Formats: sequence, structure tokens, C-alpha cells
Amino acid sequence: MSDANKQTLTHQQQTLDLSIALLERPSVTPDDDGCQDILSSRLKQAGFDCEFMYFGDRKQSGEHAEVKNLWARRGTADPVICFAGHTDVVPTGDINNWTYPPFTPTIADGYLWARGAADMKTGIAAFTIAAERFVANHPEHNGSIAFLITSDEEGPSINGTVKVIETLEARQEKITYCLVGEPSSTDTLGDIIKNGRRGSLGAVLTVTGKQGHVAYPHLASNPIHAAMSALADLTNATWDNGNDYFPATSLQISNINSGTGATNVIPETLDAVFNFRFSTETTEDELKAKTHAIFDKYFKDSKASYDIHWKLSGQPFLTPEGKLVSACQQTIKAVTDVDATLSTSGGTSDGRFIAPTGAQVVELGVRNATIHQVDEKVEVDDLGKLAQIYEGILENLLLGDD
Repeated sequence: MSDANKQTLTHQQQTLDLSIALLERPSVTPDDDGCQDILSSRLKQAGFDCEFMYFGDRKQSGEHAEVKNLWARRGTADPVICFAGHTDVVPTGDINNWTYPPFTPTIADGYLWARGAADMKTGIAAFTIAAERFVANHPEHNGSIAFLITSDEEGPSINGTVKVIETLEARQEKITYCLVGEPSSTDTLGDIIKNGRRGSLGAVLTVTGKQGHVAYPHLASNPIHAAMSALADLTNATWDNGNDYFPATSLQISNINSGTGATNVIPETLDAVFNFRFSTETTEDELKAKTHAIFDKYFKDSKASYDIHWKLSGQPFLTPEGKLVSACQQTIKAVTDVDATLSTSGGTSDGRFIAPTGAQVVELGVRNATIHQVDEKVEVDDLGKLAQIYEGILENLLLGDD
């Protein structure tokens, strides 16, 4: 067996063992269930200074619940390479629908089956093994290695990474390069690197008319009729044409609700929910202004009125081709012989909180074919390769002259 194959097997077994230890813990968001304690214990042995940050209320539940976060760092110099991820997972749904119990990690048919296997505990395990091995081989490395691990990514995302970043910014602790371990790969490990994400702007529309009898419409004001033309214009509007990195901004109406349930009653209100996924070619303010212009046009002479409550979940961000992207592509090619493609597709990630600080941010992880699904799983053979990729990126960025 070649030295390269031996190395892959060593990485694989170590990453598999740590993955299983994390996957056995039912850390449904926002509960970390001790996962970060496992990581902290290992990272301390590798010379990391580990700090737990707690945000939220210990006595509350839901979006106000206390969230545990881990910030670990080895070194004090720049550049700072940060591995970012989350230990929380989404709920399992009916466990009777699973082939194997979701929190009993099972190896079968070449896969590791468990909730969080792809999203994203194996990525965190690969981070950790890569850092341990790199430090063992290069104890006097340049720069710093850091871990930012939260248990609030799958939930409301208000007491996790965003709060840790606020704390780091307040004490002027900057991240230079950030690798988010989200499952970015599509067909094979390393085929896709997410080097940016679209912004997400949500809106809750309330149209208020006047309730009445359908036989006497002149005595009422139907909010459904008032909203229809405006909503049609909204869905047909062109917001931008995208660019080389981003598709055109899109809008989707995800919910409409109105009526009393009776066929002879004109309702008083209509509620609708819609969301923009927007590129760097437009801004939050421009989307709001154009939306209001559409509604103002149709409600100018209407008896009904409208109100929109906006919520920005994240600004678009982009890490152009440069040192971090190049390090990722070169290492993926060396380990897997795959030519990685850059992409900004998909939903949001915690990278949206890190990129505004000036850090270069990419997402790189296992295949995303089964994330959030029943029977979530990941290829066992990919685990060692992913750890090798992460270790190779550290070597690329921290060895030699910066």
C-alpha cells in the first residue's frame, strides 16, 4: 500500500471515530448536548485556547433559549484561518421512518447514517482531525488556527455565530480566511466550492380592507381584490440580471392567507409572505423601494391599505478568486483529482455573518444529497479525503512566507 493510501486510511479512521462520537449526541437545535465539550477537550490538547460564549436566556426556550458557542484559537499572529461550523441539527421527524435510528450512527452500504452526518458533524470532525495533524507536524506554524462552532445555525441564528462575531469585532480580533464546513459538494466530494451566497430579504404583507356581505360589495372593501394586481406585478418584475457569480435576484411568494371560511363573507384582511434571494447587483433598500412603488401604484385610490414588515436574514457576500479560493482548488485537485467549480447557489449560511468583517469566506464540505432528510448519510470514503483537504489548505496558507 502506498504512503498516500495509508495516509488516507489514517485520516478516515480518525475522522470516522470522532464523527460517531458527535453523531451519538442528539443535539437538536439549539441544544449542543456536549458536542463542543468533546471538541474543546481535543483542541486544548493540541494547544488551542478554548473559550465558551453563551448568549440568550437559560430559562427560556425557542428563539430566546441560551446558545452555547465555542471559540478556540491557536496562535496570536495573522493570518487567522478559521474553521466555522455548527453542532446543532434539525429535528428527525418520525424516527420510525428511518432505516437506522437517527442518533445511533450506523455504517452500512459504504455510508455513515445519522442525523447530522452530512449537515455537518462529519465536517467538524474533519476540521478537528486536520488541525490536530497539522499542528503535530508543524508546531511552530505561521499565523493562527481558529474554530468558531455554534449550536444556533439550524434555528433562529440570533445567539450563535452573529453574536460571537460581534464579540470578536469588539475586541478587534479579526478572521483572515474562513472555511465553513457546510455540505457544498453535489455529485462528488470537492466538485463545488461555495464562494458566496445570495442575500435573503423576507417580507410579511398585511392588506386591510373592510369586512362585508358578498352581495353588498359597495359596503365593503375586499383586500384580496386589492392585492391581486400588485402581487402579480411583484412576481413578474425583473429585479436585476445577476452577474458572473450570481443568478438574477428572484422573488417567491410562500404563503397567502385570507377569508373567514364562509363563502358569503368578504374578509377584512389578507396576509402574504414573500422572500427575495438577491445578488450583489441590487441592495436591500432598492428591493424595498421598488416593492413599495408597486403597491403604492395600486393602493393609491383604493379603500384598502397595506403594510409590509421586513426582515433581512443576510446580505449577499462574495469571495472572489484569490488566495483562499486558490488554496481550496489546488488542494482538492491534489487529494481527489477533481476540478472544483465555484458557486453561490443555495440558501444562507453563517458565512453571511463572517464575510462582512472583511474575511475571505468559502464553504467546503461533503455531498449535500441527503441533508435535512430522513436517512441522512454520507460516504465513509469521503471522510478521510475531506480531512486531508482541510489539512492541505492549512499547509497551503500557513507554511512558508505569507
